[in-house]
Amino acid sequence: MPSSPQFQQPHNRRQSGPIVQSAASSSSNIAVSDGKLHLQEEDHSNGFNPTSTFAPAWSEFARNVSGEWDGHGADFTKEGYPIELPENVVPEAYREWEVKVFDWQTQCPTLANPDEHILLYKNIELLPTVGCEADAATRYRVIEKNVGGLSNEVFAFAYQSSGCYVSVLPIQDKGTYKLQELEYCLINPQDKESRVRIIQVIRIENEKMMLQNIRVYCENWYGPFRNGDQLGGCAIRDSAFACTAALEASEVVGTWRGLGAVASFRGTQNNVLQELLVNSEQSSMRDESGLVLLPKRLWCSIKESKDGDTCSEVGWLLDHGHAITSRCTFSSTATPKAS
Repeated sequence: MPSSPQFQQPHNRRQSGPIVQSAASSSSNIAVSDGKLHLQEEDHSNGFNPTSTFAPAWSEFARNVSGEWDGHGADFTKEGYPIELPENVVPEAYREWEVKVFDWQTQCPTLANPDEHILLYKNIELLPTVGCEADAATRYRVIEKNVGGLSNEVFAFAYQSSGCYVSVLPIQDKGTYKLQELEYCLINPQDKESRVRIIQVIRIENEKMMLQNIRVYCENWYGPFRNGDQLGGCAIRDSAFACTAALEASEVVGTWRGLGAVASFRGTQNNVLQELLVNSEQSSMRDESGLVLLPKRLWCSIKESKDGDTCSEVGWLLDHGHAITSRCTFSSTATPKAS
């Protein structure tokens, strides 16, 4: 097992403060020339009373995001259909029973340095097991991600003290087109130890941004950072979700309002990490066009507007008429550039 990072771990992860509705704007001269990231908690039709962020925000973000996050993950097509796991990873007993498997059991050990803008985490997928054998599960794939510092991999990263964040990460350059990930982490305002991460894989070709596929993680916090040494196992509170009922479009269309917060990334700016700062109340109109409806009351979309902007959006319906959404908008001049 790799050794743990040497900087001091944050303590007392849970915070009593509320999650604010927020928005962010971003651009990077090495990825896209102009764009906006947006994270917002909103109410259907009615206004939402604003709340303030805490200070210092990064140290509280480090406390809230750090730890062992275990749960399940699944891949979906761009239309929102679950993708079956490769046959070679499915236990023989399931194949004999003709049981299809769509969910990975996952770990996401996460550690943020409370004193510096450095964050690292791992997406760990475990081979499916039969029965309650999770403690003996074998790792199938481990993907490590680094934000900030000398090992930084992201174009832009906007964070909130609650533990929510949005990141833009390049993953492949195929010559004629490029792939990048837009990762959205949303914390449940009523339960700070429950979160979802929605990753949109975006194909950029001929200055157009198109959704290629979607990955969803539903996770719970199980304790302080241990670099993945301890698995929640059969104590995991959530179950597999990929084939459960998808959200109904009627629950999220219409006019929504919520307080916004902004983090700006401009041109040649070197600081790729920015705090989401409260800005103003914003109103948005959502229709069914382009909505990809997902399980766990989640949705996402990517659309091109009349003025040429491309907007990626994800959302989590918390209660009837109350949701948390996150968006990333790129201008019509946002063309990929060589690394």
